[in-house]
Parts: sequence; structure tokens; C-alpha cells
Amino acid sequence: MLIEFTVGNFRSFKEPVTLSMVAAKIKARDQKINDNNTFTTNNKLTLLTSAAVYGANASGKSNLIRALEFMRQFVLTSANESQPGEPIRVEPFQFSTETDTKPSFFEIVFLLNGIQYRYGFEANQKQIISEWLFSVPSTKEATLFVREGKIIKQTAKFKEGKRLESKTRANALFLSVAAQFNGQIAQTILNWFQRIGLVSGLEDLGYRAFTINQIIEGKYKSEIIQLVKGLDVGLDEIVGIKLDKSKFTIPADVPEEIRALMLKSMEIGDLLTVQTKHIKFDAKGQPVDTVSFDMDQKESHGTQKLFYLAGPIVDVLSQGKILIVDEMEARLHPLITQKLIQLFNSKKTNSKHAQLIFTTHDTNLLSNKFFRRDQIWFIEKDSKGCSYLYSLAELKVRNDRSFNDDYISGRYGAIPFISGVQTIELEGD
Repeated sequence: MLIEFTVGNFRSFKEPVTLSMVAAKIKARDQKINDNNTFTTNNKLTLLTSAAVYGANASGKSNLIRALEFMRQFVLTSANESQPGEPIRVEPFQFSTETDTKPSFFEIVFLLNGIQYRYGFEANQKQIISEWLFSVPSTKEATLFVREGKIIKQTAKFKEGKRLESKTRANALFLSVAAQFNGQIAQTILNWFQRIGLVSGLEDLGYRAFTINQIIEGKYKSEIIQLVKGLDVGLDEIVGIKLDKSKFTIPADVPEEIRALMLKSMEIGDLLTVQTKHIKFDAKGQPVDTVSFDMDQKESHGTQKLFYLAGPIVDVLSQGKILIVDEMEARLHPLITQKLIQLFNSKKTNSKHAQLIFTTHDTNLLSNKFFRRDQIWFIEKDSKGCSYLYSLAELKVRNDRSFNDDYISGRYGAIPFISGVQTIELEGD
């Protein structure tokens, strides 16, 4: 379970900002929202089931997702994929001389097997500057290891890291190296990072294959089909198909966008496709047959997005994982977006305490009927290119306010500054 994530000196974030999933000491107007949108852990910590991040275009919303994605990927791969001397792919803030020589900062606090951990590191493009891991087995935080440059100090609580200092390259994380050498704590933490799913609302390819494989292999097949059919009128059945690449040729009339998608799929793995079935009616409106469509060619972009996103959502809800979605509402009807989010904000459908974090422009969701104030976050960029992150719970706002209207009117900030459009002159023939 994610408690909080902090990033600093990365892309548009000059100063450290923190996204917290800890429930603030506030109450929603409707007690059902308090009950469904939060859960209490074994150590009596109350966490949020979801968080929505708003902001103008280019404000830094996607950079927050990229920061989480970078940290996850670097933790999972730095020990076995990076080579000596290979640069670390951090992207420090570039619009200030103050950050030119400073490292990027990443820290995450999470709950794993009833124990709270705080793990983080500072890195520039050449090396890891510092790294740390602490745990809270009961009430007091205890040190597991602290790294400063080449010096790594471990406590008896992290015996698995002994004699691994010399095996840790300057551009690799000590935690990742300890996991590579079968360190129990380190491996458990890396497994936790693997439970973070990151998807883009605009790019389907990454989770398209995941969802189709779920359909083909039978895992969560019925749940995925049930979810899609329940939200998309007209689908009667969904069938995943794995094609023999050696015997398959792409028809000449396939649109270029679909052709590129299929070629990419063939490069990275099995060639997968999906067929949807629709009921065919006679003149009296009675069902007489079914018609099969190729998902990628015949179904709408919205139906495609809903189906491909259904796989990660069902997987995350079933196992209590974390899902991060950039541009959640892209190509989806607002009512469908609401229903997908409500799956997380419900004790009935989210009994495993999965968490959803998403960026969005959809102001239909900005309502006290869906969210507590601490679930709504804003990112605003100042005139010097710095992004700032803050919660609606930090502002003096009554629960009975219209969050949507207040946001559009600029009361909360984090909206685009639009000027000069009326002065544009368009020349005609």
C-alpha cells in the first residue's frame, strides 16, 4: 500500500513535492464517501483508495507519473541492466542555476506485510549520491542501511547486505544489488515495486497485450468481460486470439495506425488480436445470429480503450495492487470514467484495498459526491517553470462548495492562463 511519494529536482519539479495517500483529518458531507474512499491498515493508519491530479496542460501532471515510473524502473533494473559508466536517466530541473549541480531526489513510503518502509535515493546522471532504507516494525523508525557515495552502512536488521558494498556500482542501487543476491528484505521490496502498474490513457500498446493474454489464458477472463459488457452497450462476447506469426500477413487495406500496432506486437511477442461478437436481429427485433468484429479495426477507440484498460483494473483490484494512470479520461465517456473510478472507491468491489492514482482534465469528477477533498490534487507551474503540488484539503474550502465551478473560475489555481486568443486574425480567401 502506498503511503506517500516525494520527488525533487526532476523535470519540472525544482523543489521536493509530496503526493500523500494518508487520509487527512477531514470529513466528507456524505458518510458513505468517508467509508468507501478510505481504509484503515493494521497499524491504524487511514489511507485513501484513490487520488485525482488536476492541472493545466504542461503543468507537470505527466512529470509526476514519469517520476514514479522512473523510480520503479530504476529500482527493478539498476543492478542487472545498467553497465559500468552508463549514465543514469534522471532529468534534473533545467531552468535554474541552483539545480545544475544538485542530484534528483526520490523517496517512497509504503506498507508491506504490516511493516512501514521508507526508501529513497538521490542521483545525478553519473552516480548514486545517497540511498537509504528505514522500517517501522512497531512504533519507532529503525535504520536498515544508509549510503553516502561509496560508503554503505548497514545495521544488523539488514544482514543480507554484508559484503555487497564492493559489488555495488556507482550507477546501481544497493537495494537492487541486495535483491539480486537473494536478500530477503530487498527481494520483498522489489516485489512490492512490481505491484505498481503504470499505464497511459493515450497509448494502449503496453496494456493491450496484458489484457488479451488475460482473456486467452483464462485468468480474470470472466471478470474482464463482465466489466466491459457492463459499461459498453452492444458487446455480447469477447474472444482473445493468438495468431501464428509465421503464417500471418497483414492485409493491404489495414489502416496505417493498426498496421503499426500489429507490427509492434509481432516484434515484442506473440501476435494477439481480439474479436468482439454482437447480436444480429431480424425484422421483428428478435436475436437470430451474432456478428464478429475485429477489435482493432471495427470497434470505436473508446471501446478499445475500455477493453485494454479493463485487464489492469481487474488485476489490480483482485490483488490489492496500485494503478497509476496518466490521462485517465482519454477516449472514454465521462460516465464510464466515473464508474471505473468508483470500482476503487467501494468496499464491495475493492475489498483488497487497491489504490488508484490518475491525472485528468475531467472536471465532471470534481465533486463532493465522488471524492473527499484530500483525494483531489492540483499541479501548478509558476512563471519560472517550477511545478508545485498541493491538495484541496490544504485550502480553506467548505464541503458544500461546488468544486467544479470553483476550479474553473480559478479559485484553486492550476488552470491554464489564456490570453490574446481574441486578437488572432485569420486570413481567408
